[in-house]
Amino acid sequence: MSLLENPTAPPTGDFDSAAFYADLDEAKRAARVLATANSSAKDAALEAVAHELLAHVDEIVAANREDLARGRENGLSSGLLDRLTLTPERVQGVADAVLDIVGIADPVGESVRGRTLPNGVHLEEVRVPFGVVGAIYEARPNVTVDIAALALKSGNAAVLRGGSAAERTNAVLVAAIQAALGQAGLPAASVQTIDRFGRRGASELMRARGRVDLLVPRGSAQLIQTVVTESTVPVIETGAGVVHIVLDQSAREDWAVDIVRNAKVQRPSVCNAVETLLVHADAATRLLPPVLGALRAAGVTIHADERALAIFPDAVPATEEDWETEYMSLDLAVRVVDDLDEAIAHIRRYSTSHTESIITNDLGNADRFLAEVDSAVVMVNASTRFTDGAEFGFGAEVGISTQKLHARGPMGLPELTSTKWLVRGSGQIRR
Repeated sequence: MSLLENPTAPPTGDFDSAAFYADLDEAKRAARVLATANSSAKDAALEAVAHELLAHVDEIVAANREDLARGRENGLSSGLLDRLTLTPERVQGVADAVLDIVGIADPVGESVRGRTLPNGVHLEEVRVPFGVVGAIYEARPNVTVDIAALALKSGNAAVLRGGSAAERTNAVLVAAIQAALGQAGLPAASVQTIDRFGRRGASELMRARGRVDLLVPRGSAQLIQTVVTESTVPVIETGAGVVHIVLDQSAREDWAVDIVRNAKVQRPSVCNAVETLLVHADAATRLLPPVLGALRAAGVTIHADERALAIFPDAVPATEEDWETEYMSLDLAVRVVDDLDEAIAHIRRYSTSHTESIITNDLGNADRFLAEVDSAVVMVNASTRFTDGAEFGFGAEVGISTQKLHARGPMGLPELTSTKWLVRGSGQIRR
């Protein structure tokens, strides 16, 4: 049976303010139900979500094909088209991620700290849901399910603006999730899409303070900056991924080749793919030919500074813009640096504070890099592709937070909670 008897169509006419805010009010009421739902009820809902996704995989993929066809007509980049694509295998992966979340401890009610005062009053700080979590993102239908599942397990309602590029796919996914919620006895309004309200709906969501408790943007640097600067709702900023790998003078050649190739080639359209390679001058002639040769064999275009170009002529000259670019494609900027100080200085200037990695056999350089590089995730001798909620054991992620308040790095269940203090007394008064 089809999930959508009346397929969602782009909105026509004026923005329906009454309908939009009625949806948000429904989400607020649903959030109150979820806040008191026990773990068993939420896990049952998630299991039902996974089942519904797999039961309707053909419908999901068919809707996705429509979005992809429209995206190609509208000139979407290859990176965005890759993010937009859902195959049966990817739907299976999304469903598996939902089931992984079932197996993760429910953070709601977890005791953070506590003490008993000398007068006998007991204090306890516990985790509680935010309430209504909004998300604005683009061309990423897997995010629809990831955020919905994490929100449900952490006791939050989710209001999703997934953008016009994935509108058909998101409509089917949300319908599947809502069907599962009904089967589990939880409010269908616990997960909603506001795609039908268009860009005006996104703007109103950013200003729905009091109805929406937290807003998370995911997507291009422009989208994220727009949400951060225009929203009156509290925002957790997820940053673009101008990600760096440093090869120092002691880096092993085999590690350098394998790690850089994996970080660039495995899935170049994602935010944890490496975009800039910095190579110590003392290792450049040793490492650049094998590393860049492996990348070129995989179809990567190398944008090299003068010193790197002299060693590896099968490249194009790099410009200032290359150091600032999140390619999301098979392109890599390469620069030769004199020492670790220059590498760290380059990262401080151009990084978006997402993920940086160093390949080294020097313990002192490894410790310096970990201590001095100020990004959400800092690595030694590992691919930047590990910066991911599923890889970190979170089941999925809401996003990669690049800010420093409340959450930083991959955001899982605890990052979708706040805390409150419980105070238990027996007639005490303050003197």
